[in-house]
Amino acid sequence: MTKADVGDIVSVHYEGKLEDGSVFNSSADGEPLRFQIGNGQLLPGFEDQVTGLKVGDEKEFTLTPEEAYGEHQPAAVIELPRERIPADIELKPGVQLTITVDTGEKLNLIVTAVRSDSVTLDGNHPLAGRSLTFQIKLVDILKAA
Repeated sequence: MTKADVGDIVSVHYEGKLEDGSVFNSSADGEPLRFQIGNGQLLPGFEDQVTGLKVGDEKEFTLTPEEAYGEHQPAAVIELPRERIPADIELKPGVQLTITVDTGEKLNLIVTAVRSDSVTLDGNHPLAGRSLTFQIKLVDILKAA
């Protein structure tokens, strides 16, 4: 039976859980996730775990923060004076903002705190610093040409 390998396009059903068991993402109510192994579309650790599986295989694995979205970087958290943010933007914890820095690079930030004179923004991925556990089932392999 054919095993998934680098370059293959595969489809997997998955469920991702945090350390406390809460589900952060799942394909249970939708289409399976389709991607090419080794193309860099997904976390490398996730792709590595799919490699070698056959259609119908199921697997559970945990990615450390280093294998997933990295450790939470305190340097990616900034505090700005409130007046630097346009008045028409709703500011409350959890709101995502995109800002353009002096170099022209766009950064995605999440509002984590709002005070009368300042706003704290976090540039870390929301899952940074977290171990992620996945339950997957390989449902299809399209072999690379």
